[in-house]
Amino acid sequence: MTKELWLNLPVKNLKKSKEFFTKIGFSFKNREMENMIAMEVGEKKVAVMLLDESTFKNAAQNEITDTNQSSEILISFDAESREEVDELAQKAEAAGGTVFGKPSEIQGWMYGCGFTDLDGHRWNALYMEMSKMPQG
Repeated sequence: MTKELWLNLPVKNLKKSKEFFTKIGFSFKNREMENMIAMEVGEKKVAVMLLDESTFKNAAQNEITDTNQSSEILISFDAESREEVDELAQKAEAAGGTVFGKPSEIQGWMYGCGFTDLDGHRWNALYMEMSKMPQG
């Protein structure tokens, strides 16, 4: 059965994408290929593969979504604190991304922000106060 999970994202420029994600705090595996790099996310080190657009298109055997017109995925991850959410929003913007959802309280038990990377993929950073999560 399934041993690992990887997400694959098309990017226009691998070097610039790596710089962006490094600036906001993500790390990369040492193995790099000409057409893809592996980013590690979270304690479980989920792999987010950044593939140049032609490699992605070949693998997916489909057109790439125009992220200026629509979204195919919203990648959400947890933050350790409200302050980390605020910092991520600032870092994403400073690194060339766009904050589309400024840091704010959500449903009384989450605090989050939304930003896009250099290729328009949408990311959602959330700090969740589980003790305040509605029961039911």
